[in-house]
Amino acid sequence: MRLTAKSEYGLLAMIELACRSSGEPVSAREISQVQQIPPKYLEQLFVALRRSGLVSAVRGARGGFTLNRLATDITVLDIVEALEGPLRPVICDSERVARCGRGDGCAAADVWESATAAAREVFVSTTLHSLARKQEALNESGTNV
Repeated sequence: MRLTAKSEYGLLAMIELACRSSGEPVSAREISQVQQIPPKYLEQLFVALRRSGLVSAVRGARGGFTLNRLATDITVLDIVEALEGPLRPVICDSERVARCGRGDGCAAADVWESATAAAREVFVSTTLHSLARKQEALNESGTNV
């Protein structure tokens, strides 16, 4: 399992879209400014998020991005896998197992499998909607950074 800045920034961008769920498109420039995500990097993330069907792009002067599904139907796992690929243990992936030669004879492999399963459970049980509501509450209380 390898999570990169793609997941971090992608999740922040999706939370921003969910917080602005009025149905109006939100420009990448606005999201970039509010979430402090480099604009070019954000554009790359939106390409992957569009390909996965999580967002839609609207062209024109009032264009931008909208969620393609309800925020209640989008999980953190959906976002992470759209940006990073399938969630699986990286440490004991098939390429490394072939190099180390341990195969099924490695006690540590179970630890990495369990860690990945735990992360998957957290990601699949956390919806974009719940994160957006939490962010809105933080914004209202002035707790956000």
